[in-house]
Amino acid sequence: MFANTYHPPGTPPATLVPGIGAPVLTLIQYNGTTYDERRVERVEDVFDCRASGKVNWIDLDGLGDIDALNRLGKHFGLHPLALEDVIHAPQRPKIEEYPGHFFIVTQIPVWSEDPGEVTFEQASLFFGTDFLITLQENPTTDIFASIRTRLRSGRGFARTRGHDYLAYALLDSVVDQYFPLLERLGEAIETLEDDLLESPSRDALVRLHTLKRALMRLRRNIWPLRDLFSTLTRDESALVSADTKLFLRDCYDHVVRLMDVVETYRELTASMMDIYLSSVGMRTNEVMRVLTVVSTVFIPLTFIVGLYGMNFEWMPGLKSPYGFWACALFMALLVVGMLSLFRSKKWI
Repeated sequence: MFANTYHPPGTPPATLVPGIGAPVLTLIQYNGTTYDERRVERVEDVFDCRASGKVNWIDLDGLGDIDALNRLGKHFGLHPLALEDVIHAPQRPKIEEYPGHFFIVTQIPVWSEDPGEVTFEQASLFFGTDFLITLQENPTTDIFASIRTRLRSGRGFARTRGHDYLAYALLDSVVDQYFPLLERLGEAIETLEDDLLESPSRDALVRLHTLKRALMRLRRNIWPLRDLFSTLTRDESALVSADTKLFLRDCYDHVVRLMDVVETYRELTASMMDIYLSSVGMRTNEVMRVLTVVSTVFIPLTFIVGLYGMNFEWMPGLKSPYGFWACALFMALLVVGMLSLFRSKKWI
């Protein structure tokens, strides 16, 4: 359930193992008046981007080229242990400060048709005063497409601010992607609750456990985001301006809201197990009550039939042509009387 990549025991630290997919390298440079976005074939082509005086966003999608990643890290002074965390996904969301830059790990939920099947893609960020590097696992998806669109159109504050604001915008897009997922989970939980009340079944129980696993994974990846944004907003660092910290506080509030929703859903799913057991118990009681009524009704009838089945000559009505019908009428009246008694006592 929590598949992870790891080194064999005894492997030296900061050893990089190739990821999946050939990398796609994109360089985006912009300021208040210009915007330039282009694909880069060689990693060396981005080494002189910091001399432009613009905001420099280097996006590497796909971690299959370890040599290119090493060259990129060596030029920008990225710590080898941080690069190891980039490769060995999934990592716990976190933030670490190195000389001249921050290193941030996030887990982004990936949309699925089944709300209970929650998967994540890791995105790592390095940002300093004159560069921002993002590294994504899958080269076939663009999890920051909305930010690219916003930069191209010039909407918002991003084009007039620095690398710290771009880092905020990327992190904010990560947080925002949790809200629609939680909305779908809430709808699935509400539907499941109705099913458990009306017709509890093994399939409903399987769906309940699937949702509980999804919420556990969401909590595992959302909870550390609170510490991440708390570090960015409260620690004194020249890499994050006071204006950007105001926006980061808004992100912190969004993460707290996410945590509240996740905890609420976890409590609901925990109580839904009690609902399932209660519903099954009520159905069992209903069945037992019907069977008990049927058994109780047939006890005196069985006694009468068994008594007259002895066929002794002196039994009353045995030789009368109306004896059978009289006995049948008596048993019918007995059944009606017993059912009326049960209904008056609200047993049925």
